[in-house]
Amino acid sequence: MAKPVYPWWLGYLLMNPLRRVTQNPEKILKPYIKENMNVIDAGSGMGFFSLPIARLVGVKGRVVCIDLQEQMIKGLTRRAAKAGLFDRIETRICASGSLEISDLAGEIDFFLAFGVVHEVPDSLNFMKEAHQTLKLGGCLLISEPSHHVSKDEFNNEVEIAQQTGFKVKEYLEIKGSHGVLLTA
Repeated sequence: MAKPVYPWWLGYLLMNPLRRVTQNPEKILKPYIKENMNVIDAGSGMGFFSLPIARLVGVKGRVVCIDLQEQMIKGLTRRAAKAGLFDRIETRICASGSLEISDLAGEIDFFLAFGVVHEVPDSLNFMKEAHQTLKLGGCLLISEPSHHVSKDEFNNEVEIAQQTGFKVKEYLEIKGSHGVLLTA
């Protein structure tokens, strides 16, 4: 069952620079994201991961940042413009039951779902949409906060991903989180 969506006004807390001590986006993502890649950041919020991803993909790469809450996307847009990265970021507001990304079928190299799957009302549909966007061999990284999502709940998310065609590549050590890297 989906848990409540993180309120937009608390999004500023997620942007706290101290968070980088335990969840450094570059350290977590650099092994998987390369220049010129097309990446989706689902549940991007105000861009804690989106801006570092934009730096990693370089000027010819693209980051599609998707969030349910318009206020989160507005915050991300301001931050991306200020950082000089908005030219490689595309923002989208999605619906509660769908990411609305069918136009990206087979175009995405890497899909990030950091702290978001537990908020999705239909995780099976979420995984199907993620799988459809990925190129063959593309990767999905799922991470969930361990203080909010139990190990059993996380394992259930991984099983649902596997039902849609994903294969577990490796389980990840991310402080304060459960993490897994899957391939399409």
